[in-house]
Amino acid sequence: MTQAKIGIIGGSGLYQMEALQNVQEIAVDTPFGAPSDSLRLGTLNGVQVAFLARHGRNHHLNPSELPYRANIYALKQIGVEYIISASAVGSLQEQIKPLDIAIPDQFIDRTKNRAATFFEEGIVAHISFAHPVCGKLAQILAQVIQDLDLPEVTCHEGGTYICMEGPAFSTQAESNLYRSWGASVIGMTNLTEAKLAREAEIAYATMALVTDYDCWHPEHDQVTVDLIIENLRRNATNAQKIIQEAIARLSQDFPPSEAHSALKYAILTPLDQAPPATKEKLSVLLAKYLT
Repeated sequence: MTQAKIGIIGGSGLYQMEALQNVQEIAVDTPFGAPSDSLRLGTLNGVQVAFLARHGRNHHLNPSELPYRANIYALKQIGVEYIISASAVGSLQEQIKPLDIAIPDQFIDRTKNRAATFFEEGIVAHISFAHPVCGKLAQILAQVIQDLDLPEVTCHEGGTYICMEGPAFSTQAESNLYRSWGASVIGMTNLTEAKLAREAEIAYATMALVTDYDCWHPEHDQVTVDLIIENLRRNATNAQKIIQEAIARLSQDFPPSEAHSALKYAILTPLDQAPPATKEKLSVLLAKYLT
């Protein structure tokens, strides 16, 4: 199977990378089922990458339905070590305006209906998740945004992403609660991806495309799909430029990440006593710990 060291997960409004060349579509199966869509492998400026449409290319999966484990496992199967995630978010702070881009470094989990670990059925692991985003990968994204000096784009480096269940948007009371916590943006997908990517020992960073002010803002208290899609379209071209340049820089010197050894001290179950079926199921994740 064709390999790629860099994976891109595109969210609402980013269903493909237009500059992707030599595209090969791969239907991947995993022990956790099929991912959201086929993986599209190709080159960006000569760098081999894998692109996955988070919600499917026709956006047919809501945030609670996403096969998060299959998506991350599929990317791990083809050798991905770094994931750049792009997704739509609402702003929880006045200074983070629609069309801005945030690079959060923290998450708060408000989800309730999704599987968020690979480790069950006889193998237990507790990863360190104090710093859920790869700092080096996030820094590359932020530096690229600054250097490209794109119109309409202001970068906000750091901050907290609230991950809610969805698919409904927040109530005003919830939105104001999250603001009182000091959170920066709100979305429905990235915390789950980040947690599973860490278990898979993949470095992960989020490029959060701000579409609206959520519903706390007195002048923007109605979040609509039409507004979100319009702002995503305006940001899509810039987002692709940023991803292309970030991949070019990343490929020049792949930085080591703490994510790449996340399981070293996390697995509590002696693997020589673990259920063979579970070891086989997780073989892609456990390969270097089974030798």
